[in-house]
Amino acid sequence: MNASDIEPLFTRADGSYLSARWGRPIVPVVFGVEDDTVALLKGAFEVVCLMAGHRMDELDAELGVNVMMLFCRDWDELTGVPDLDRLVPELGDVVTRLIKADANQYRIFRFDEDGAIKACFIFLRMDAALEQVPAEALALGQAVQAIVLWSDVAFNSTTPLAMADGKTVLRPDIAEVIRAVYDPVMPAVAQDASHALRLAARLQVPS
Repeated sequence: MNASDIEPLFTRADGSYLSARWGRPIVPVVFGVEDDTVALLKGAFEVVCLMAGHRMDELDAELGVNVMMLFCRDWDELTGVPDLDRLVPELGDVVTRLIKADANQYRIFRFDEDGAIKACFIFLRMDAALEQVPAEALALGQAVQAIVLWSDVAFNSTTPLAMADGKTVLRPDIAEVIRAVYDPVMPAVAQDASHALRLAARLQVPS
């Protein structure tokens, strides 16, 4: 993987380049699933944070929790979640767009004053397609897509996951990109495509 492979991962549909990582420890909470699934989802975040060299915590001093995962059967259910419209002021418009698009997942990021990620809201509608995804793959996929601000089209035609010995794993090339993004010498936020060159220089997998 070289810079020309990395650049599309952070080039948005409008042509702009934007990469951001978390500026604080991740504190996830999960609603709408059984306890064993909650443990599985949090475990996936632990694995991805460990791989990235980032941290999780029990409490965010400002927000309490900063990753909210909410599972539902219909998007309209979101409007009935107490105080969710305070966390996501544009919630009504988001729900309308999701229904119109027949989407089954959506992520909203919030950023601190320096542009680093400070919160992520993950909404998943368990339609027939998502129900076919093994729980381990769903958990790992969501953690990977929340650990870094990828392009809004980065994984439209591909997946950051792979199969190895019958198990779902993170693709080695994507893992290396995440590690490079979290390299302490790299900026928490980048808006210039030259950032992809710097990431490529830090990869430890063959090009």
